[in-house]
Amino acid sequence: METSQFPNCVGAVDDKHIRIVKPSGSGSEFFNYKKYFSIILMAIADADYRFVTVDIGTYGRTNDSMAFKNSSIGCLLYSKQFGLLSPRLLPDTDGSLMPFVVVADEAFQMCENLIKPYSSHDLNTTECVNNYRLTRARLLVECAFNILVAKWRILTKAINLKVETIDDVVKA
Repeated sequence: METSQFPNCVGAVDDKHIRIVKPSGSGSEFFNYKKYFSIILMAIADADYRFVTVDIGTYGRTNDSMAFKNSSIGCLLYSKQFGLLSPRLLPDTDGSLMPFVVVADEAFQMCENLIKPYSSHDLNTTECVNNYRLTRARLLVECAFNILVAKWRILTKAINLKVETIDDVVKA
């Protein structure tokens, strides 16, 4: 992503809780840490704020890391079957090949094609620059979610439909 000066980055992953009216008989499955009922929209967005891929419908109570790991996106990425290009040389480097990656925040589990910032204790200059650029790249998915909600106002309030229908509404 040229925008964030993070080469070999194909996008950023994050989730958004879509507020719903409690489905009857669901217990606390959809009740999230934000204290409302929701389903999770998991998405990867590119540098142009386009959603490259989405997974919708995980129970709201599921944490980010587990929701991603169990999503179709996470399963493909962790099993190296996401369809990313082969590793390539980074500009101005010594010739080592670097894989294409998706960036995430600290909540996600790292793998070869998913990276997150260094922990914030005693970072050297290179690590600080890396974290800064990674964070800039990751903010693109948050901006994409904000654009989505601004355009589709139905996402600003609790949706009162069957869960299966909500998934289709969010996809649309």
